[in-house]
Amino acid sequence: MLMNKIKWIFFDIGSTLVDESAVYENRIKEITQGNNIDKNEFVAKVIECAQTSPKPIVSAAEDYGVNVPAWRHDLEVLYPDSKEVLQRLSQKYKIGIIANQDFGTEQRLTDFNVHQYINLVIASAEEGVAKPDLRIFQIALARADCKPEEAVMVGDRIDNDIIPANKIGMTTMWIKQGFGSYAEPKTVEEQSDYIVNSLAEITEVFR
Repeated sequence: MLMNKIKWIFFDIGSTLVDESAVYENRIKEITQGNNIDKNEFVAKVIECAQTSPKPIVSAAEDYGVNVPAWRHDLEVLYPDSKEVLQRLSQKYKIGIIANQDFGTEQRLTDFNVHQYINLVIASAEEGVAKPDLRIFQIALARADCKPEEAVMVGDRIDNDIIPANKIGMTTMWIKQGFGSYAEPKTVEEQSDYIVNSLAEITEVFR
């Protein structure tokens, strides 16, 4: 891989830059306690769904026929390495976001005090199109004035991040965090160019 060609690094947000563990825990707690469901049994179902679904808790809840509590953005926190990694990478590369997010993504990044390291934010709510639709990647590349071969996509989901970015010709990096880490690549299009287990490892690739 000719990394000297790379000009932009695009990141997903959830389970990539932002740790959503507390949101998941809250949802699981409310679902299981509110519906008298065994927690261990439900978590096992969630992990099973995580192998194929971008929303494993929602999929598991559907299997049980129960409602899912609203998403709690107030429970989201940055991964400990997020700010330092973005700061270091932004000294050499342009940094972008391609994420399936509710309205207000830029404000949340500002609240996390990382917006100053990010050059472009493309979020599904504002664009009216969501990953894995290739159009959201095309929108990002067009606004960045960047060719696919000059860009990297870093994300936790094989289905939402790696497959579409591969199809469009970007370099791909799968970060094995959150429920997305339970997936197993089975086809060529599911294979990422790089696999890392934490944000800190990214700076070892992009020196």
